[in-house]
Amino acid sequence: MNFWETMTGSDINREWKAFEVRAEALPADYRAAWEEIKGHLFLYSDFTGRNLMPILDGALGLLEETAADGRSIHEVLGDDIKGFCAALAGGEGARNFRDRWREQLNRNVARKLGRLGG
Repeated sequence: MNFWETMTGSDINREWKAFEVRAEALPADYRAAWEEIKGHLFLYSDFTGRNLMPILDGALGLLEETAADGRSIHEVLGDDIKGFCAALAGGEGARNFRDRWREQLNRNVARKLGRLGG
């Protein structure tokens, strides 16, 4: 990846389009699960989403393999897709964007209050 791709995110756009092409080949119930997985995993993303690309690739690979084996989506993911995504992202305690924003806000407020109170 070169500097230009990093700055513009063109590498991510290219990779994202490839994911969507792969997802279109899945059966309907698997495509619906893919949409849910994307929605739940984005909570664990950084600003660019670059950290999620390998996780999304692995999740889509799992869906492709199990669909090819003829297994049902329920058999693969169970009832808790949100929990599945939390496990993929590093467990229930994994920090999401809200946690990072909250910490940043708290640091900024503390810094401002420190200046005013000092």
